[in-house]
Amino acid sequence: MAESQSNARLRADAGAPTSGVIHVRTRLTADFTVLSNALAQRRGSAVTVGVAAYILSLPDGTPVSISALCEHFTEGEILISRALRDLEAAGYLERRRERTPTGKIRTRTYFYDVPGGDPAPDSDPDPDPDGSPEPPRPPRPRKQPAAVVTPAPTEEPVATPVQAEAETEAPVPFAEADPRAIAVLAALRRVDPRLVLSEQEAARLAPAVTRWLAAGLLPTHVTDHLTARLPDHFLTRPARILAYRLKETPLGLPAPARGAELSERRPAVVPMWNCDGCDRGFRAAEPGRCRDCRSRDQLRAAG
Repeated sequence: MAESQSNARLRADAGAPTSGVIHVRTRLTADFTVLSNALAQRRGSAVTVGVAAYILSLPDGTPVSISALCEHFTEGEILISRALRDLEAAGYLERRRERTPTGKIRTRTYFYDVPGGDPAPDSDPDPDPDGSPEPPRPPRPRKQPAAVVTPAPTEEPVATPVQAEAETEAPVPFAEADPRAIAVLAALRRVDPRLVLSEQEAARLAPAVTRWLAAGLLPTHVTDHLTARLPDHFLTRPARILAYRLKETPLGLPAPARGAELSERRPAVVPMWNCDGCDRGFRAAEPGRCRDCRSRDQLRAAG
């Protein structure tokens, strides 16, 4: 007797989702990076996840300092340093101060796929073949993801004086700012197209520019001071660089004395006299004979 067969489908087709993302998968065989979902789906700053994914994609030995990351990303050094601190606190990033076989102290950076792992013993990309081998180190305790790690000394400062000086300026309404100072700041882009300022940034810098103008400097002098020897790459907003250069008030010109001012304004005039010999007018400090009469008197005395 033949077995009964059913024409019903074994599994209902759910179809495409009606909302949310739809993945289009492509099997990659090269140029890809394995990233854990715990890191990719980490709550918080998107800059932190992006910096972590970028560091994981780099080969061993690639510099990952703040300046190197700022050259790759459009974010400034404040956001990049904050992302590195978040990754270090979560256990993904570790900075160690190690002594090389030659006796030098250097800071090595380790990045973990999973927080709490130990670096491989042969992870040193630039061993010193001439030095003596370093004695084995005891295993380091594993770090918990929730533990807060005190940041080790970094290659670059986390905060710059430019940021501190820019934050000390009190906000000023743009309509109440000095028009002369606003004109100087707006004209900076003609010298360097990167010096583009918003109205809020210009209003915050205007009081400092006004102090420079009040000290007796011309607008061209202020422009030369703000645009001279600028770096090739800005690691922060242009307004913070300008605020750092304007943080000190220049020395004003001393007020001239009253007598000196009158003497400069009215030059001394030699009085006019009549010559005692030829009665011709001439200028001299004292009365007497003119130059021609004195010359004739000298010739007669010599003859």
